Amino acid sequence: MSDCLFCRIVAGEIPARKVYEDERLFAFEDIKPGAPTHILIVPKRHLAGLAEAADGDAALLGELQLRAAALAQARGLHGGYRTVVNVGPDAGQSVFHLHLHLLGGRPLAWPPG
Repeated sequence: MSDCLFCRIVAGEIPARKVYEDERLFAFEDIKPGAPTHILIVPKRHLAGLAEAADGDAALLGELQLRAAALAQARGLHGGYRTVVNVGPDAGQSVFHLHLHLLGGRPLAWPPG
């Protein structure tokens, strides 16, 4: 999708601090980090959000979580971390391309927001 910020990042049209890439996923540092580790993990295929996911996207959704766990391990987040998927504007989704936030490196309060 040509007007999607994350599609443009995945395509290399907009620079990002990439931390991981494979054939289906792309992960990069958030430009406004909410924690010492704040990585966004996005599918390369455009999907507006979790609400638009279908049964055929189950494996992709699992890959997002498993990649987050691997990145957390690589970053040494042994005390814990949080994964977050915001769904819709009321939840804080501002880029309408499915993305998972990996946050860690400091104690995280509950409830968030």
